[in-house]
Amino acid sequence: MAGSETAHMSAPTIQVRALTTHAEFAEAVRLQKEIWGFREVELLPVRLFVVATKVGGQAFGAFDGEKMIAFCLAIPGLKPGGKTYLHSHMLGVLPEYRNFGVGRMLKLAQREEALSRGIQLIEWTFDPLEIKNAYFNIERLGAIVRRYVLNQYGTTTSHLHGGLPTDRCIAEWYIARPEVESLLAGKPRQQPLVQARITVPAAIARLRQEDPKQARAIQSSVSEQFQKYFDQGLAVIGFERTEEFGAYLLGIWE
Repeated sequence: MAGSETAHMSAPTIQVRALTTHAEFAEAVRLQKEIWGFREVELLPVRLFVVATKVGGQAFGAFDGEKMIAFCLAIPGLKPGGKTYLHSHMLGVLPEYRNFGVGRMLKLAQREEALSRGIQLIEWTFDPLEIKNAYFNIERLGAIVRRYVLNQYGTTTSHLHGGLPTDRCIAEWYIARPEVESLLAGKPRQQPLVQARITVPAAIARLRQEDPKQARAIQSSVSEQFQKYFDQGLAVIGFERTEEFGAYLLGIWE
């Protein structure tokens, strides 16, 4: 979920519910075009939504009245040793609804349903250059990051990706851990013991469009730092955000 604009409605009008019909799945496909600007070949099809909901995945939509304004899709995963988890593959919110906590509503719905089945881990990927999204994942939800993937999806047609390689952090959200429950309840977070920082300038969103070469240089530097620190056994355990930059805070996670 990227970008933000002023909305014209209030968040209390928005309701989240599971998607169950082909018409709802088709609307989620249409929203992909509107939010990301993907070409047809890059869209998640209706069939994937159908299969995901039949084999232990999740599909939720957020609605303003009868209008679907956001959705998320998760598929089941299996770790070595047989541990199950959910991979939250896509979450998108229409631009005019992005400042009213819709993404959080969808993630909490995912968490509640997963816990009801005894699932304790939800993972997803996110662009490390999207500092607003990073802050949300780490500071609002309590996810940690220990893995970094180079060009995970290849170069896409989305205007939001700015033609850059799709390097991704992998968020790990341990939804039953006490520190996550405390954070979601609004309690102050304990300050992490920081051993390293990776900063991303807030101007990166503009640079994607106006100076792709500089944006790529920043991305390459960020990539090298993540891989170096992860190789040392560090994890992203916090995030700071100012008007000038976003900073990933790395330390030991237990």
